Amino acid sequence: MPDEVEELRQLLEASKVELERLLDLSRESGAPVALDTSIGRLTRVDALQQQGMAQATIRASELRLSQVIAALDRMERETYGDCLRCGEPIALARLRVRPEATLCLGCQDARERRS
Repeated sequence: MPDEVEELRQLLEASKVELERLLDLSRESGAPVALDTSIGRLTRVDALQQQGMAQATIRASELRLSQVIAALDRMERETYGDCLRCGEPIALARLRVRPEATLCLGCQDARERRS
């Protein structure tokens, strides 16, 4: 299992770098549209829509980044890969797809059915 944990650590580290890069780019395009900017009405609407989409991307990326950092922290504490709800191991196939996962498929499915 040490090889698999190292593989997952590399996936998490790569995700962290990519999310940080995406956040930097999104913050630039999500900057407020200045009222004194002389652009046409439609262009201003487009700019505001683009700003809104960038802000949504920022929120989603910040959430995922915090999940990735938490997963890396769990690796350091040697609790990574255990379901936070039932304590059973999370399937390696699931972790390869979503290395920041905190729930096994059974617990995740039960959670989604309640929502």
